[in-house]
Amino acid sequence: MSAVLPPTEPHHRDVQSGGARAAVFGVSDGLVTNVSLILGVAGAHSTGTFVRLAGLAGLVAGAFSMAAGEYVSMQGQRELLQRELEVERQALRADPESERRELAAIYEGRGLDPALARSLVDEVMANPELALETHAREELGINPAALGSPALSAVSSFVMFALGAVLPLVPWLVTDGLVATLASVGIGAVASLAVGAVLAGFTGRPMLRSALRQLAVATVAAGVTYGVGRLVGVSVH
Repeated sequence: MSAVLPPTEPHHRDVQSGGARAAVFGVSDGLVTNVSLILGVAGAHSTGTFVRLAGLAGLVAGAFSMAAGEYVSMQGQRELLQRELEVERQALRADPESERRELAAIYEGRGLDPALARSLVDEVMANPELALETHAREELGINPAALGSPALSAVSSFVMFALGAVLPLVPWLVTDGLVATLASVGIGAVASLAVGAVLAGFTGRPMLRSALRQLAVATVAAGVTYGVGRLVGVSVH
């Protein structure tokens, strides 16, 4: 009789480096931003040339803005976490006994037997790097090995924003007018559903709900800007 193997634990994604988050939100922001911009300008009865110019400007400006924002945000967060780690490192050097008691109290508070907690702490404190990592995790909720990558977040955000932004612009590169407008709407709708489905794959949420939510967000944003464009276009004629 063959042995029953334990179920394999699913592979965990890296959700702390910032790259995956920046990629998902980048393509979503690029799509919603540029489909709204393009339809808003098109709604004002602008020429195809002007719509293309607006779409390209939105793509370039948005991609650089998103990348810069991600880099500054992630770098600031990383520096803050590094400072907290340095404070903890100095505390371990200056007063290891207080840190030892503090960690033991944390383990005891979680239900460990006091003798077992002290024994575990002794093992941890014998290794300075392990001690820092453990105290950072238990006291600060920080993983020293996963502080995030500002450069990766910036690049991911730039590329994925540009990808999302170029999709509704494609029809205007080959045609214009009502045909291009309807094509942008169709591409934006399909792409929104796809982005929502991909996001559901990351979060484990129901795929249909996530896809429809993304579509609803894009529809509201594009509808409002298109309506504003129509009003502005009528008022200036």
